[in-house]
Amino acid sequence: MGILSGKKGIITGALDENSIAWKVAELAHQEGASIVLTNAPIAMRMGEIKKLAEKIHAPIIPADATNLEDIEKLYKESIQHFGGKIDFILHSIGMSVNIRKNIPYTELNYEYYMKGIDVSALSLHKMLAVAYKADALNEYGSVVALSYIGAQRTYPFYTDMADIKALLESIARSWGYHYGIAKKVRVNTVSQSPTKTTAGSGIKGFNEFFDFADMQSPLGNASADDCAGICVALFSDFTRKVTMQNIYHDGGYSTTGVSQKQLDALMK
Repeated sequence: MGILSGKKGIITGALDENSIAWKVAELAHQEGASIVLTNAPIAMRMGEIKKLAEKIHAPIIPADATNLEDIEKLYKESIQHFGGKIDFILHSIGMSVNIRKNIPYTELNYEYYMKGIDVSALSLHKMLAVAYKADALNEYGSVVALSYIGAQRTYPFYTDMADIKALLESIARSWGYHYGIAKKVRVNTVSQSPTKTTAGSGIKGFNEFFDFADMQSPLGNASADDCAGICVALFSDFTRKVTMQNIYHDGGYSTTGVSQKQLDALMK
């Protein structure tokens, strides 16, 4: 449909073909956008981002999203590449050492906790703060960050990421207000279904919960490809007045108390 024709954007966090960010980059390119890909240097060594870059004809600009100088360099080089300001940004950055090491919420390592906050939430604040100061985004530009319903509800396996995602959503609302007044830039979060990505599948008990959520959702879980669709819609001019929202993209899971499928399974 070409709904992003002429638009220019930065996609963070594309690791491999299972990544939501990877799917967003592919669809944004298909819809006419020019893309710059970025990820932390360590993540780039682990992933296949060069394969994606070749496919969508995008340069890769390595940047640590917790480092202000790296972010400044990312915007400066992106604007030089595009020959103008940026229209959209996808924040798809998340990491919990506590989850990776199977440390329960009641026994969190606080050094790991602070690292998770910096990487997964404060990075959004930093990316927006640097863009705001540098006037890097066009009017009605769109910033989308990926979240999860664990920010509002308690899931024992989600441990410190629940707190961190709650902070991420708060940062998006606050920046949505300030950036909206100053430059009409929109900032939203997408609260996605459990998704079979490389990162998501690393959470203990993920497969069982994926099936549980799928049973509860009237439309079933939203896939990574589905998530790409809502992100591209939020980047487009069709959503120019949507900002400071947390959009539940979960097949109806968030507003379904219990499904008949779940009850039937329990009664067996």
